[in-house]
Amino acid sequence: MTSLTNWLSPSAMHSLGWTLLHFLWQGTAVAALAGVVMTLCRRASTRYVLAVGALALMLAAPVATFFFLSSSGAFSSAPVPAKPSWVGETQPTSQNNIVARTSAGISRLSPSPDALPWLVEAWLLGVAFFSLRSAGGFLLLERERRKQSTTASARVLTMCQTLQRRLGLERAIRYCECTWLQAPAVIGWFRPILLLPVTALTGLSEEQLQLVIVHELAHIQRLDPFVNVFQISVETLLFYHPAVWWLNKRIRAEREHCCDDVAVSLCGNPVEYARALTLMEEWRTAPALAMAANRGPLSERIFRVLGLKAIGTGTRGIGLTGGVLCLTAALVAGNALLGIAYPKPIVHASQISQAVFGWTAAANPQSSPAPASTPTPAAKPSPAQSPARAAVASEPATSGSYIDGMKAAGLGDLTVDQLIAMKIHNITPEYVRGLHDQGLHPDADDLVAMRIHGVTAEYVHDVRGLGLNPDQDQLVAMKIHGIDADYVRGMNEAGIHADVDELVALKIHGATPGEVRSLREQGLQPDADNLVAMRIHSVTPEYVQDIRALGLKPTVDDLVSMRIHDVTPQYIKALQAAGFKLDIDDIVSARIHGVTEDFIEGARKRGFKNLDLDKLIRLKQLGILESPADI
Repeated sequence: MTSLTNWLSPSAMHSLGWTLLHFLWQGTAVAALAGVVMTLCRRASTRYVLAVGALALMLAAPVATFFFLSSSGAFSSAPVPAKPSWVGETQPTSQNNIVARTSAGISRLSPSPDALPWLVEAWLLGVAFFSLRSAGGFLLLERERRKQSTTASARVLTMCQTLQRRLGLERAIRYCECTWLQAPAVIGWFRPILLLPVTALTGLSEEQLQLVIVHELAHIQRLDPFVNVFQISVETLLFYHPAVWWLNKRIRAEREHCCDDVAVSLCGNPVEYARALTLMEEWRTAPALAMAANRGPLSERIFRVLGLKAIGTGTRGIGLTGGVLCLTAALVAGNALLGIAYPKPIVHASQISQAVFGWTAAANPQSSPAPASTPTPAAKPSPAQSPARAAVASEPATSGSYIDGMKAAGLGDLTVDQLIAMKIHNITPEYVRGLHDQGLHPDADDLVAMRIHGVTAEYVHDVRGLGLNPDQDQLVAMKIHGIDADYVRGMNEAGIHADVDELVALKIHGATPGEVRSLREQGLQPDADNLVAMRIHSVTPEYVQDIRALGLKPTVDDLVSMRIHDVTPQYIKALQAAGFKLDIDDIVSARIHGVTEDFIEGARKRGFKNLDLDKLIRLKQLGILESPADI
């Protein structure tokens, strides 16, 4: 242990090291959960509160973990398994040797005693580095303010105070002009200072300047400088986790959105505000420790201010899916880390029979043999013994026991929990051998999953008789989704010769042999991928029949594209009634650009007659026929 960590006691060092490791999965889980919830929220203020709360939870998690580990001493030494309460008090001498060997094996799984001090030392160095960086930034900011800032002119001061009163802000605020910034910014916490650069005072119109000043005053009203200091503190302490930096980035972006909303709601004219943001983006220079008006991604802020949909709006589903996956991965990683901290002893089947249940493979030479005519009584479970363990323990202590049968079937190294789970789910040696005869060699966990979902040797035989060769995971998936031999046979007869993954996808989306036959009667020849796409986008035989009744002959891809863009038979009839004879590509293009029956009628009323589809689309794109209010 080096000098940096000498002042920590060994127990505190151990607890702190494990706390840093645990925060890897804790931070990921909090960030993933926050990301999912924020994706579901539409208001920027709500997302901001959720993000700040999640950051506070990130700080609280390692603090709580450290105090818990320090008070419980959970990781002060390598865990040694205690004798289970369901094992009798009298045990063979060999059991003590087995438990000792098991404890030694568990100790090897624990981290090296020298690893945690190095981890803590690296963390302390990182905290020191980021603390010095933040302190230096604060000092530099204060030095620049004192040397290169002057009190604002009377005209600017009057305008700022008027906006402050309109905003209902009662705090004492100092307004200064400066030359070392390019965009207005706020510094200070208890006595805030609003810095107005000469660039903004001369390069923005008065209306634009008012909007930007209100944006900065909104930061003061919302106490954003205090939150910013809290963010920097959390970044300093938990610098090693990317989730902390990601969440802080989201907080800063949502903070700018909230202040943008305040500025536009108080002063109006979002177009002028968007222009001001664009101009200040070109001047972008502001310290990270200040609240500046040109913070945050420009394009996203302008889209919000103008009430337009941002480019990434359609990715909400992807964000939700990614958040759920990250949350799941974090919980799995946390479980694995706890498994390292609290490892389960793994013993062989022969050791289980000797050390746990008191069974012996051969008679004890020191004990008198039992009469041949007297059967060996079954073990009586103690009051603390669970029914599942009693079921395993009730197996006769002979060479034909359950454990020996499983060993003969090829499963020799089984834990106590695996034996109990297999016994509960009635996994017999005959069941295992039947699967082996079909070419499958699942382990204990796979056997339990297959048994739970009803995968039998007969089911495997029937499926393989239809030309499929699924592995054990695919067999479980097929059973879960109700894919039996009749379904596979029906799909084959309908002309769909799919593999296992395609069959699962077809079943998930509700494709049936009857539907395939109906589509083929309409002249379509879809394959498995086509069927899945058609089911996802609700391309039904009835829809195909209605489209073909209008004189069109679409392909499978055409039908999917039409459904994606909400091309209905009624829409096609309206275009045909307007005198257009269009092919499928023209119809989809018209739908994409919003050329409707009402738009065509409006164009004709304004004297635009005998226009083809391309000219109508051009009119729609340019908004020539729209009223100023619509624009």
